[in-house]
Amino acid sequence: MTSVKIAYCLFCALSVLPINGAEKSDSSKVDFSGVVSLNSNGIASIPAFSLGKPALVSSLSVGKGRFSYDPTLAYALTMKPWFIDNWLHFKIINKDAFVLRLGWNFSTFLSETRFGEESILKGERYFAGEIAGIIKMTSNSRLTLMYWSDNGIEPGSISGHYGSITGEINNVNIGESLFFSGSVQLFYINYDGNNDGFFVSPRLAWNYGNLPLSLFFQASQVIQSNIEPSPGFRWNVGVDFSFN
Repeated sequence: MTSVKIAYCLFCALSVLPINGAEKSDSSKVDFSGVVSLNSNGIASIPAFSLGKPALVSSLSVGKGRFSYDPTLAYALTMKPWFIDNWLHFKIINKDAFVLRLGWNFSTFLSETRFGEESILKGERYFAGEIAGIIKMTSNSRLTLMYWSDNGIEPGSISGHYGSITGEINNVNIGESLFFSGSVQLFYINYDGNNDGFFVSPRLAWNYGNLPLSLFFQASQVIQSNIEPSPGFRWNVGVDFSFN
């Protein structure tokens, strides 16, 4: 099935979901927020892939009305760049209970290639399209359905599809000034070169009071895949610093 057909089917499925609730006002205010993450194993935006070493990841969001720019910069702790994402998002439907969003991303993935005793950084460019539906279940929980069509530009780079369903809860009080957030993501990837499979990725986070710091644990486990060598089980721990 082509990426256009997949995106169309998902769009139709999301469009018939209940979308009760008031339309969010398109304020002229510019919203700015971000998260800087220091983590042990560098699990990527698609959790089937990882850097395999400690990483520093910075995600920003600048939005006005229905539009937002959401870049991500990721580096190894040696300050060698890992990947750069440049997401542009537009909310087609923007209600309190339901958001339907389109996105476009131009990204660069960098990997180290060795030539004898020397090594160079090789950059591969990608562009991706996104369609996502975000359903607010309660005041602190939501369900997100997402599809990406990922396309490599450089000769030899891979292209494919990524789809996910993510359930999450946020800021649940579990003690005096102690809060818990968690999510479970089921996702499927299908990339060139017989790289496909189903995965599950849970993420747990804890923060105290109004501190902008939170501790998190993230894992990725293959359910069924023909990727060789198998990604198997991967885990990641770290600290997030949030600001707005």
